[in-house]
Amino acid sequence: MKKLNFKLASFLILISLSLASCTSTKTALFDQYSYQKTTEIKVETIQLLNQANTPFTTQKEKVQSLLLNIEKLTEYEKNKPNNEITFAMWQVLNDKEKNLLAGFFKIWEKKGIVSPVFQEESKKQISDALDLLIQYEIKKDKESKELLLDLINLNS
Repeated sequence: MKKLNFKLASFLILISLSLASCTSTKTALFDQYSYQKTTEIKVETIQLLNQANTPFTTQKEKVQSLLLNIEKLTEYEKNKPNNEITFAMWQVLNDKEKNLLAGFFKIWEKKGIVSPVFQEESKKQISDALDLLIQYEIKKDKESKELLLDLINLNS
């Protein structure tokens, strides 16, 4: 009987420690929906950025649709527990006063057409930012977290 109680107590302690370690990670787990939507947004974004050498008015509806999808995903990310980093990055991407995605669209709309040099440099920066977000969603490791935090801090 003592041996059974000892095994039961050991098992309960092991389960308790396992649960405690899971809840202390403070990082949202991999989310297939977030990964899929972020990947879709990246593809749509690159397609639109490739059109920035044409008048903004010809792409305005696509830009508005993309920004709406980003707002939806940002709202989704905001409400996931332990997801502050991903949410913060989507806020940066969606901020028209920052130098990433929404800021690029604001400049494109204001100028009508952007220069090829600005277009290519912006496309690289935005693509890299979205890649960091995708990698963070996949890995949820320290390195991808630090890279994403650096980018967020750089754009704050």
